[in-house]
Amino acid sequence: MDSWDEIRTAYHVARAGTVSGAAQELGVHHATVIRHIDTLEEQMGVRLFQRHARGYTPTEAGADLLRVAQATDDQFAQLAGRIRGQGDKVTGDLVVTSLASFSLVMTPILVRFQREHPEVSVRYLTASRLFRLEYGEAHVAIRAGSPPDQPDNVVQKLSTECIALYASQDYITANGMPKGDDDLAGHRFVSYDEPQSRAPFHQWLKDNIAPKQVTFKVADDGSMHEAILAGAGLGFMLKRMASYHPELVQVLPAREEWAAPLWLVTHVDLHRTAKVQTFLKFLKTEMAAVL
Repeated sequence: MDSWDEIRTAYHVARAGTVSGAAQELGVHHATVIRHIDTLEEQMGVRLFQRHARGYTPTEAGADLLRVAQATDDQFAQLAGRIRGQGDKVTGDLVVTSLASFSLVMTPILVRFQREHPEVSVRYLTASRLFRLEYGEAHVAIRAGSPPDQPDNVVQKLSTECIALYASQDYITANGMPKGDDDLAGHRFVSYDEPQSRAPFHQWLKDNIAPKQVTFKVADDGSMHEAILAGAGLGFMLKRMASYHPELVQVLPAREEWAAPLWLVTHVDLHRTAKVQTFLKFLKTEMAAVL
């Protein structure tokens, strides 16, 4: 069945809920949308939508078809992202992903790169999930922890982040300053609400601190930092990040076992493109100056 145009139209009708909304999204006349839906239903011999005064609602058969249409549309978008990363010019989208905690370093670097290459449109993604380079979801990823081992990725060591144990001055004033590891038993801690976290300092905390002492749990680095700053307890933070907050007190200095190595990851299909190579060279130079 050669019906991708009609299937794509049906997908947009389902998303918008109305013919007019789909027509606007697709840039076509509403009569074209109606004709596509009617043609597709005739070809498949089944109703794909319930028509009502408020718009169109997919039937069970329509929902089945639209799940496939969404997956296909997503794959086309990912393919387009990969194709845009190719070529000899430093233009088009540059999609970079990292941990949110690295944004203080990464954002200014991306701004400076864009100033040198004004035809580049930057997308900087800091969601907690891993963006899949093999699907073109990002051109460059900066990841922490163990070396990434996904097939077809080019992995390079970027740097190592030093991590120390901190508390707010208000917390220290109220609870006292620990004199070392043996003096931590009476203190409260902030940590991740994720038992399987692979962060080295999180593992140290599990091995050395009683679970009842971890009294404030968070889902991400940003919340961790805010909780430490607010006086919820002792917590781990990048030394670079802590340097922005003179109100913090370093309780224990950085240790090698807590350090977070940073890895620069690209997909083999895009690694040698002009845009990616230009950005990687720029990033390494900039990182050498700030870390």
